[in-house]
Amino acid sequence: MTAFQAIFLGILQGLGEFLPISSSAHLIIFPWLFGWKEHSLVFDVALHLGTLLAVLVYFWKDYLDILVQGIEKPKSEKGKLLWFIIVATIPGALFGYFFENIVEEVFRKQYLLIAIVLAVFGFILYYVDSIAKNKVGLSKMNMLQAALIGVLQAFALFPGISRSGITMTTGLLLGLKKEAAAKFSFLMSAPIILGAGAVSLLKNINHVAAEFSTFAIGFFTSAIVGFLAIHFLLGIVKKSGFKIFAYYRFFLAAVILAFYLLRAV
Repeated sequence: MTAFQAIFLGILQGLGEFLPISSSAHLIIFPWLFGWKEHSLVFDVALHLGTLLAVLVYFWKDYLDILVQGIEKPKSEKGKLLWFIIVATIPGALFGYFFENIVEEVFRKQYLLIAIVLAVFGFILYYVDSIAKNKVGLSKMNMLQAALIGVLQAFALFPGISRSGITMTTGLLLGLKKEAAAKFSFLMSAPIILGAGAVSLLKNINHVAAEFSTFAIGFFTSAIVGFLAIHFLLGIVKKSGFKIFAYYRFFLAAVILAFYLLRAV
């Protein structure tokens, strides 16, 4: 892998992890479009740990307050968020543990299927953004809403769905304000990214030294871009909502379809 490829994929991960456009789909599709070799599991770990750093740095004060108040004042606004995040993380962790390898084998080279998933969930995102009645802030959120968001997060394992996209969409359907749905999606991302990244890192720790340069490039690129993506999304949802990301998903799905048909000829 060249330094350019590592930077490019780091940018895709940083954007795709937090914007509702699916980082896993982008990391599969773009190397295919450009004719690049698949990146290694070690590099994949670097990308995910980079986005973990981004969300921890951006929300460090929130995480500190949530952790402290979750233990000392579990019924306070920040205190309840700790338990909401824990409950929301469990379904995704279980689903990933039992089905990650199966899903990866099914979707890894199914480019047309990924295009369909991108488009379908783009339509769902657009529709929900149009009809949702956004009245509930994080202070009024309840355990049932957190659990439902967590259950739907489990489906983000499928490339094209998007972890941030499906959690934000579910939050909107449950009545959360757009900025509240986005913030809770970001806050609940840390445990699931940490868990997946730690497991993969332990499995591939012996290969990190051999790929250290690309590992470092991917890590820092995804961290920087991820930090900026969080800031961008929190700003844009207050003004424009999520429709712009639905349009992008339609566009990318069309590009994939066009390349798929051209290469089939």
